[in-house]
Amino acid sequence: MTSANQIKKTGNIRAKSKVKILTAARTEFVLQGYRGATVQSIADRAELPKANILYYFKNKENIYHAVLEHTLEMWDEGIGDIEANEGPKVAIEKFIAAKVRMSFKHPEASKIYAMEIIQGAQHLKDYARTYQRQWVREKAKLFQQWIDSGEMVNVDPVHLIFLIWSATQHYADFETQILTIMNRADFEEDDVEQVIAFLCDIILRGCGLI
Repeated sequence: MTSANQIKKTGNIRAKSKVKILTAARTEFVLQGYRGATVQSIADRAELPKANILYYFKNKENIYHAVLEHTLEMWDEGIGDIEANEGPKVAIEKFIAAKVRMSFKHPEASKIYAMEIIQGAQHLKDYARTYQRQWVREKAKLFQQWIDSGEMVNVDPVHLIFLIWSATQHYADFETQILTIMNRADFEEDDVEQVIAFLCDIILRGCGLI
């Protein structure tokens, strides 16, 4: 009979293996693209037998979907809910800070998402048409309420969301370009807070909030 400890241990091993596989897969998809990456190259990078990869995900498409889903879940958890009672200033600061930190901490996830969108979002069409579209509409409606109540200036709420997305994800998607121009090998710890402060200042000023 299998003990509770054995079940827990097996579950932990599976969870760690999946994380290892998805981490390797993110790197492969960034370097090789969806078409160029293979299950074998992912297995080699993860330092696991190919059979182990296929045991968990069956094929490359399933791995790719898992990487995208993990990215979207991570963004949702990081941003959380923008609450009406927080007011526009706190909501925008929270939104910008969460997206900047994720761009610096998980640049590969952002790059894969960007590549997927550029290539027509074949694996994300349902997500974009349902959850993402609804999320933008809900947040835009909330920003419009703050505009109508005079708490912020009259800006287009949807384009405000687009602006925050593009400005924050730029540091992940164009990481190589930024580091080259800055003549740096890598980002430093204080870069995150500097970027957050800069973007908050510019965007909050544009919204009439400071």
